[in-house]
Parts: sequence; C-alpha cells; structure tokens
Amino acid sequence: MPSNSKNIIDSGQPSPSALTTASLRAAHELLDEPIVLTDPIALKILGPETEAALRQDPFRMNDPISRSSRAFLIGRSRFAEDELAHAVAQGICQYVILGAGLDTFAYRNPHAEIGVRVFELDHASTQQWKRECLEKAGIALPDSVSFVPVDFEHDTLAERLAEAGFHADQPACFCWMGVTVYLTRQAIIDTLSFVASQPAGSSITFDYRVPASHLGSIERFVVDIVEKEFTDAGEPWLSSFEPEQLQQQLKELGFSHVEDPGPEAINLRYFSRRKDGLQTGTLWRCVCARV
Repeated sequence: MPSNSKNIIDSGQPSPSALTTASLRAAHELLDEPIVLTDPIALKILGPETEAALRQDPFRMNDPISRSSRAFLIGRSRFAEDELAHAVAQGICQYVILGAGLDTFAYRNPHAEIGVRVFELDHASTQQWKRECLEKAGIALPDSVSFVPVDFEHDTLAERLAEAGFHADQPACFCWMGVTVYLTRQAIIDTLSFVASQPAGSSITFDYRVPASHLGSIERFVVDIVEKEFTDAGEPWLSSFEPEQLQQQLKELGFSHVEDPGPEAINLRYFSRRKDGLQTGTLWRCVCARV
C-alpha cells in the first residue's frame, strides 16, 4: 500500500491525528447520549494522564468542529463494525484493519470466541507506540489479534498478510478508516484492487473526502483552516473523490455491491431523534464495497 513521500505516514512516526481521533472517540463516552458505539476501553487506551484530563474537562472537545468530527468518527466506526457483523454472520473469520492507529476493536472483539481473527496493519513505530499505550492501560493482547508491520512505501499487503498467517484463499472483511485522504489516488486504487481480488464474500469499508465543491461556504471556510493545520503537522490531504465516480470505479474494479449512504443517511441511521443534536457533516463519506 504505497503512499506519497510527503506524508508523515511514510516517515515511520506515529500519526499526530491518531491520538486526536482516539480522544474524540473517547469523548463520545463522556459527552453523548445515547451512545452510538459502546467502547469501554476508548478512554483507557489514551493513558492515565490524557484520560484524567479528558474526564476532568470533556467539554474542551465539544466545540462545533469537534462535535461534527466526533459524530463522523463514531458513525464510520459503527458503519464498519456493522459490516463486520454482517460478514461474520456469513461465516467470515478474518478482519483486516488497515492503518489501525489506536483502534480498539481487537481488544473488545465480540466475535473472538467464534474464531474471528484481527490483523492490524500499520507502521512498526506506530504499533510499538500502541503496544506501549496498551501496556500502560493494562489492556492485554488477545490471542486473536496479530500486529502486521508495514512499510507503506515499499511493502505489499499480500506479502505482509501472508507472513502473518492470513489465508488468502478465504474471504475477509477489511476496514480502512482515516487513511485514504493522506494517499495518492493511485495508491488508493491499488489497495482497493487488492481487496477486489480476494475471494467472493470479501468486503472493504472505508472513508473518503469529497471535493470542496460539495461543501457550503461556511463548511468550506472551516475545512480550509483544518486542512492547513493538518498540512502544517505533516499530514497533508492528498485525495478526494466524487461519490458517483468512485462508486462506478469500485464496480469496474470487480466489486459486486457498493453502498455509499452519504451523510444524511448516516445521520438518519445513527444520529436521529437525539436531544444533543449530534450530527456528521458533509466533508466525509463512508463506503462498503463487497466482492
């Protein structure tokens, strides 16, 4: 899964956005009701100091931008885990998380007892950082999870997964969240092509950014500010997709079913009739593509 050389993902450094993402997910446990995604270790994995600070003042992550970001992060995770539940019901027992960061699924895996194995792919340095976070939090590594270190510039998914015991002759469910925006379009298509080549029944759930033309003037102004902050932090946004064109391209790659519900459907599915008004914005979308 190659990436652009300007991206901090290439450098082997832990992504600055990974901790922010984890913190926003944890804030959901403290601020929002009802809970959309129950995650009993979202706070613990942050480490004692960060957890304590967030518990003391969770409202520092409740400004309008953080609220919208939090809604999308929670919505995309719920969307991905709903797809996994569907896959497991079809007998699939391999779950591959691409660019896992501080994702917590493997440590609260409700399907572990029936043999669902989780493969977490990320840079070795990011994985080492995560192992340290887990150890400090007292979160044990279950036998059902495998850390798969990847050099995003030189390695291929097929090679690294095979070395980790992935069964290429069996279908798998892939999750790819918070990554595509940092990659070139060709790198994204290469990864999607790999998943499309997997056995029938395989699927991938991922998120992507839409072009600025899809945004209102206020949202576009806010996005420009946020995008500059990411660029200054070494994580420039490199790609975006027109939803209709992406859906067509996925079908051309060989996916038989493509679901791209859009923000209105995501809000209706996960955030309707809430007293707190939690809603996701229009910048990001989620897709599930099945082979």
